[in-house]
Amino acid sequence: MASPPHPWLNPALTVGGLAPLVVLVIQGAQGSLGANAIERALNQTGLTALVLLLASLACTPLRLLSGWTWPARVRRTLGLLAFTYAVAHLLTYVVLDQNLALSALATDVVKRPFITVGFTALVLLVPLAVTSTKASVRRLGFPQWQRLHRLAYAAAALGVVHFAWRVKRDVTEPLVYGAVLALLLAVRVGEALRQRRARAPQTRRVA
Repeated sequence: MASPPHPWLNPALTVGGLAPLVVLVIQGAQGSLGANAIERALNQTGLTALVLLLASLACTPLRLLSGWTWPARVRRTLGLLAFTYAVAHLLTYVVLDQNLALSALATDVVKRPFITVGFTALVLLVPLAVTSTKASVRRLGFPQWQRLHRLAYAAAALGVVHFAWRVKRDVTEPLVYGAVLALLLAVRVGEALRQRRARAPQTRRVA
């Protein structure tokens, strides 16, 4: 059996994707993140999580539009990296910002909308990370697995809202990410409609 092309792609992506997090941890340990280290760590981990999640969602549209096969092989890695940064974002908030005050955290989740949507986005990513293996695809069946992983779009949308509500005033950057998400979703919807139209004549002939 031939080995897949570009076997280095996922290892290189994993190393490159985790490098900013490692640098952030080292800088934090050295006290070189500036006067507001926690704020910087929150911003960097949250933004990286959103970018990686959008990159994972871009893999299928890129394959559909270009015919390339390699985006499908890196989609899982990008998704797991996004989940890793989202967890790091949460841990930064819980451990460093809130000092493990779980009652205060629960209050924030309930009463502060931007934290509510951010926390919900992370919750939606949990089942996607847990079922990211090939064994999960076999166990669930591909159609059900595919439906479950459409939650990634909802998580990304909530991530954009979380970002916009966090920055409050200048929402230009969150709107850019929202536009990218809308474009990716439009490509997927367009492909689904194309496939439905292609199946329609066959259905009529069978009937």
